[in-house]
Amino acid sequence: MTENPRTADTSRILVTGATGNLGREVVDQLVARGARVRCLHRRPAAARPGVESVVGDLTAPEALREALTGVDAVFLIWPLLDATPVRTVLPELIRAAPRVVHLSSSAVDDDRARQTDPIVQVHADVEALLTDAGLRPVVLRCDTLASNVRGWTAQLRAGDVVAGPDIARTPVVDERDVAAAAAAVLLADDDRFGRGPHVLTGPEVLSRADQVAQLGAALGRRLRFEPVPTDLARSRMLADGRPEVLVEALIAAAEHRPESTRTTDCVQRLTGRPPRTFAQWAADHAAEFR
Repeated sequence: MTENPRTADTSRILVTGATGNLGREVVDQLVARGARVRCLHRRPAAARPGVESVVGDLTAPEALREALTGVDAVFLIWPLLDATPVRTVLPELIRAAPRVVHLSSSAVDDDRARQTDPIVQVHADVEALLTDAGLRPVVLRCDTLASNVRGWTAQLRAGDVVAGPDIARTPVVDERDVAAAAAAVLLADDDRFGRGPHVLTGPEVLSRADQVAQLGAALGRRLRFEPVPTDLARSRMLADGRPEVLVEALIAAAEHRPESTRTTDCVQRLTGRPPRTFAQWAADHAAEFR
């Protein structure tokens, strides 16, 4: 894929959610392509070459105004379980008029008036608010990121069983592939990719038991997944200190989100190469679980 000549030293991209598993990958990919990157952080972050930082919150207009000054594009990950505060963000986005690339969920069903669970509903609401405001966002949709299994690290260091609420099968996607797709769209100087939604998937549909088994193969261990009943999963998450609203949203997703058996060629089209398998992700990150 031909590199856009203006990306080498003139693009400035604002990345939100830059400290998360996906956000960090987006920053790395943009820096590697020569873009100037600015991150909006809630707390001061360690300095790194090629990256500016603005301390503040997406819903704080003054911090957002500073973060948006002089940027060409924004990678937007909405961090809240409520889409209503997006209305406070819209005036600043409209004023700055950057290209907006929004990360949404592949579980969004455009034919439904209401989505299956609160998490998907927020994604759908944010998409609608951005579009209705005339921002013409490029929408990237994905579901389960491979990096989500990092949440199992403590269990795997304690034994060979991963216990938790089960979820429907989904085409697990490597966050590096999502980040590469996001970088390609953020650095494009035209509309050749279109607005989407681009549904980014891995090459195979996996259950949690499948992921545990493949991670075990990478570790040379015989691991197994143990589904936990809803009430027990809820009590454990609350005991771990997770906010009740988040726990209820996660439980609703586990109970109501349908299986997704669709795989797409969107990663290939946006990045020029096929998506990685979960087995490859597990092999590349095995050391993190030892």
